[in-house]
Formats: sequence, structure tokens, C-alpha cells
Amino acid sequence: MKRIHSEWPADLLRAHLLRPFSALADFLYPPACSVCGISTGGHRGLCAKCWSGIRFIERPYCEVLGIPFSHDLGAGILSAEAIANPPPFDRLRSAATHDHAVRDLVHGLKYRDRTDLAPMMAVWMLRASDGAVESCDALIPVPLHRTRMLSRKFNQAAELARHIASLSGKPLLAATLIRVKRTSQQVGLGAKAREDNVRGAFAIAKGCENDIFGKRIVLVDDVYTTGATVAAASRTLRKAGAAEITVLTFARALSEPI
Repeated sequence: MKRIHSEWPADLLRAHLLRPFSALADFLYPPACSVCGISTGGHRGLCAKCWSGIRFIERPYCEVLGIPFSHDLGAGILSAEAIANPPPFDRLRSAATHDHAVRDLVHGLKYRDRTDLAPMMAVWMLRASDGAVESCDALIPVPLHRTRMLSRKFNQAAELARHIASLSGKPLLAATLIRVKRTSQQVGLGAKAREDNVRGAFAIAKGCENDIFGKRIVLVDDVYTTGATVAAASRTLRKAGAAEITVLTFARALSEPI
């Protein structure tokens, strides 16, 4: 029998031992594009067509709202929206615009229980965080109300935050921020209706105040649309004494760069 070298690194040894099982898994479940299902060279990836349809949000962008600019206007430039209506958080960062393949990934995770997509999405989010995760004290997912959890079975924001925490080594505070008000679905509501819907929806869990006070928090969600939900959550965190709040989402609704 072939002897396995006792001084192999743990990761290499694990990969060697799992190789037969990986081959069997590839045979039973051939690698396919996470969006369209076409055959690919590896798991948790996208085909060339779906990949080319993704619009990653890169610099230059508004330092507060992360809205991309069509031209580089210099360091520290803010968008008109950020100046006219400063948000209750310090900055927003998102991996990509909410269209085409990105929308399919979000819907797959959120509505079709595709939790296998979360690790790939988390990698993109960590990259998009612009160093905010590296410098934060903790990650907090936007919570679901307990009744919504019963019907949906898991919280997609918490799933993304869990993988970001695993990748970064940062603490995950999954039970510190809670949703105390059962809100209506935000889909289909206008900006004002969304704001009214989530007003007073969040609170800090009893005994968890020290998790927030004086801390740099990254608030994680799947999609940023009007920002009503993360704004309400951020106000709760700010009231609890958070020193800095970065909102990090996988996607954001955006028409074109400004």
C-alpha cells in the first residue's frame, strides 16, 4: 500500500485523501455554470457567457454610496445623492450591479435554497469591501423576522456573512441585531413605502449592547435597492454606539454609472 508522507501539510494531505471522492462527485454531478447550468471546467463557477454579463462595481465610485462614476473625478469625490441625503452608515460597497447573471445568483440563493452559491458570492463581496472587512471588529447580517425564517428556512444575508467571516477570520455576530417587527415584502414597494415598512423594525438583542458600542461594524445583506432596510438597521446600530458602519452587499440596483 502506498505510504502517505507524514510531513505533508494538512491541506495537501486532505486533498490527497479526498481525491477519489471528488472524482466520484464530478461523475455524479458534473461541473456546471452556477447560473445557466451549461457544463464548465469546475464547480462554483460561471461559463464565459454568464461571466461576461456581470458588471462588477470598480473604482472610480462615490466614497460613501459606492455609485460608480463614468470618469475618474479624483480621490474622495462624493455623488450628489450622498451630499444631498447623507446615509446613516459610513459607506456602502457592493460587488456587482443587480442585473443579468447577478440577479439569477441572488434569486438562486434567496428563493431556490442554492446555499452552494454563497461561498463564491462571499469571495466577490470580500474583494469589493475595499478593506472594510479587514479593518472591522465584527460582521453582522441583516436579520429576518422569526416568522419569515420559518417559511424561508435560512437567512441569505447570514449565509453570506458566515462565509465572509470564514474567509476573513472576523467575528460573526449573527444574533446581535434582531428584527422585532414583521414587515411586508419590500418587492414592489416605492422608496417611501419601503422606508415606512422597516421603520422601527430592528433592535439590539438584550445583553448584546457591548457587541456594538465603540465597534467598527460591517452590515451584510444580499441586495441594495433603495437602501431603506440597511438604513433602518444602521440607525439601530448607530444608536447602540457603533463607531463605524460599512454596508456590504453582493448586488446593488443601478442603472448606469454617473
